[in-house]
Amino acid sequence: MRVGCMLSHEGAFPLEGRFEGPSEFAQALRGGIQLARAQQWKHMVWCDVDFVNWPLREKAVVEALHEWAGAGRTLTLLAKRYQQVTLLHPRFVQWRVTWSHLVDARVVKHLDDAELPSAFLGPQWYLHRRDPVRSVGVWGQEPRSRVELKETLDECFRQSSPGFPASTLGL
Repeated sequence: MRVGCMLSHEGAFPLEGRFEGPSEFAQALRGGIQLARAQQWKHMVWCDVDFVNWPLREKAVVEALHEWAGAGRTLTLLAKRYQQVTLLHPRFVQWRVTWSHLVDARVVKHLDDAELPSAFLGPQWYLHRRDPVRSVGVWGQEPRSRVELKETLDECFRQSSPGFPASTLGL
């Protein structure tokens, strides 16, 4: 393993970088999920308007999430809408049902789409899609950027309410 990189099934994943375009964004997200699995992170926060462009439909991504999941782990999801997740990412939806006790899915209603960050936050690593339209952004370990993103996501969490239930069972 090279300094500053993490090995994955696809080769070395740099811990710092930039992405431009949907395919590079998706690859950076895959790398982040692999990093969470490899380092056994206790908590992740994912935030996006609707998670449409996230690679959550992919078998390898869901398998990595399954390997990450376990006692003491939590995933917080923050979104404006989850309808597209149900339609586009059935593997992730099934994973979410299986691991519902680990997932805190929240809806952020009081922010405009442009105000809600598209981000992935772990204990010492972050990914921030600064321009969601063009899928341009950065990922890394730089503490100041990570702390600023965490503060923004914490504020989004404070303005959120539970949403995207694992089950739609009626009474």
